[in-house]
Amino acid sequence: MDDEPKPIGPLTRDARLAKARTLAEALPYMRRFRGRTFVIKYGGHAMGDPMLAKRFAQDIVLLSHVGIHPVVVHGGGPQIGQMLDRLGIHSRFIDGLRVTDRETAEVVEMVLAGSINKQVVTAINEAGGRAVGLCGKDADLMVARKLRRLQRTSDSNIEKVLDLGFVGEPDQVNPEILSTLEDADMIPVIAPIGVGEGHETYNINADTAAGAIAGAVNATKLFLLTDVAGVLDADKTLIPRLTLDEARAAIADGVASGGMIPKIETCIEAIEQGVESAVILDGRVPHGLLLEVFTEGGAGTMIA
Repeated sequence: MDDEPKPIGPLTRDARLAKARTLAEALPYMRRFRGRTFVIKYGGHAMGDPMLAKRFAQDIVLLSHVGIHPVVVHGGGPQIGQMLDRLGIHSRFIDGLRVTDRETAEVVEMVLAGSINKQVVTAINEAGGRAVGLCGKDADLMVARKLRRLQRTSDSNIEKVLDLGFVGEPDQVNPEILSTLEDADMIPVIAPIGVGEGHETYNINADTAAGAIAGAVNATKLFLLTDVAGVLDADKTLIPRLTLDEARAAIADGVASGGMIPKIETCIEAIEQGVESAVILDGRVPHGLLLEVFTEGGAGTMIA
C-alpha cells in the first residue's frame, strides 16, 4: 500500500524470523476457527482515523481469506452528532442514549445506513474483500421494539418510565440473509437500524445489535471494539480474561463502571445465547483484532 509505513532498508534476519514465528503461532488458530463466524462491532475513534480504518478493513479481509466468516456491525455516534449539528437539530441524552424523535431518526438512518455503511463497505472492498452493506430493515434482519428505561427520582425515590422516542432494542433477529451472504463468501456490514412492527425506524445501540446478531447466528466469537484497552482492575491494569461470574462481580463491585457496564452486559447476554466467548478490546491498536484472534497473549479482555 502506498501510504503504509515503509521499512528503513532490508529486514534483518532476526526481523524475518520474528515474522515467521508470528505466522507459525497463528496457524493453530487458523485451523481452529476455519468455518466459524465472528461478529465484530466496529466503532469508536478507530472509525474516524483513516489509517486505522484501512487496517481494520485489512484485518477483516484476512479473516475472510483464512476461512473465517466475519460479520461487521458498525456504530457512528460522533458522525450522527456532526450531521445533526449541521442541520441545526438539537440532541438530548438520557443515561448516554440519544433521545430520538422522528426527525432525528431520519438523520440517524441516513448517516448510519447511508454514508457510514458505504464507507466501511468500500474500505473492505478496496482491501480485497467482498462486502455488502445492510441495515436491520433489510429482509427484516433486526425487528425492534421500543426501548423503555426506568429512572428513579432522587427526591421522591419514585420510578418513572423514560420515553426515548425511536430508540429500540432487538426483539427478533432473522439471520437468513446473513446465511445467504456467507454461502456466497460475502462479508455483511450492518448498520444498527431496526424496524418496528409498524414499520417504523428504530435507532439501536451498536453493541446491543452486535450481541443480538452474534447469538442469532451462533457466532463463535463476539468482538466489541472500543476506545479503551478492555476491562481494567482497580489499579487500571488490563484484565485479560473473565469468567461469567467474574464479569458479573466486576459490575457489582464497581470495578467496571460507566460505559463499560453495558458492554460487559452485552457480552454476558451473548454468551448466554450460545456465543463461545466475547472480547472487549481497543480498536485504536493497529491490527489489534488480529492480535486477539491469532496470538496466545491476545489484546483485550475475553469473557468466556
